[in-house]
Amino acid sequence: MKIDNSIPGANPIGRVTESSNRPSAAAPSGTATASDSVAITNLSTRLNELEGVLSGVPVVDGEKVQSIRQAIAEGRFQVDSGVVADRLLSSARELLLQRG
Repeated sequence: MKIDNSIPGANPIGRVTESSNRPSAAAPSGTATASDSVAITNLSTRLNELEGVLSGVPVVDGEKVQSIRQAIAEGRFQVDSGVVADRLLSSARELLLQRG
C-alpha cells in the first residue's frame, strides 16, 4: 500500500497557481470593478478547520512501527505471502481502474 499525502488535482489553500497569478483581461491590474466580491461559505470555513486538524495527525503509527521492528529483531515476525500477493493485486487493480 502506497502512503501519499497528496490528492491528485487538489490545489491546497494558500498556494497560488500560475493561472490565478496572472491578471485577467477583463479587469486591468490594480483596478476593481463593481462586481468584485469574495464570499467565504460555512463549508469553506469548516474545510479550513479540518485541514488544520488533519495536519496534526501523524501519517505513520510510531508504536506499530516499533512493535513490528521489535518482532523482526526477535525473529517473531511472519510474512504471509498470500496476503501480500492479494494486497499487491488489489493495489494494481485500483491503479488500473483510476487510469481508466
